[in-house]
Amino acid sequence: MLRWIRQNVNVANCVIVSPDAGGAKRATGMAGRLDLQFALIHKERSRPNEVSRMVLVGNVKDKIAIIVDDMADTCGTLVKAASTIMDHGAKEVVAIVTHGILSGKAIETLNNSILSRIVVTNTVPHQEKKEQCDRLETIDISPTLAEACRRTHNGESVSFLFSHVS
Repeated sequence: MLRWIRQNVNVANCVIVSPDAGGAKRATGMAGRLDLQFALIHKERSRPNEVSRMVLVGNVKDKIAIIVDDMADTCGTLVKAASTIMDHGAKEVVAIVTHGILSGKAIETLNNSILSRIVVTNTVPHQEKKEQCDRLETIDISPTLAEACRRTHNGESVSFLFSHVS
């Protein structure tokens, strides 16, 4: 994911955004490795499983905001977060998600969103969905997973592998 960002986005004008408090550690780690600023979306709920309002903490004005998340299922939260970020003056919003589940009307939701690019890994098959959404891109992580398996089999450190990702 870091490599994709460096190769595909002008990192000089970016900010990494976590769509919720639960992903803050992941997003701050990525921001630190890229030497970028960090922002966070705080979700206010009126009742369980219902977000009444999203509050952005951090500065995204005139920047390319990169939302980093572990999973995108129906993509409702992702798209609402992107809208909140644009409402705060971001120039563009890109989403990078580890597991693109993309169930239900996710593709329709993404196609109707302001997200300029949606990048997912190939942990979940989604070739058919890519044909329905031209902004959907895939990062192949099979070499990383193969190396993690090799390290596990040989009793080597898997955490070393992930702490030395470029």
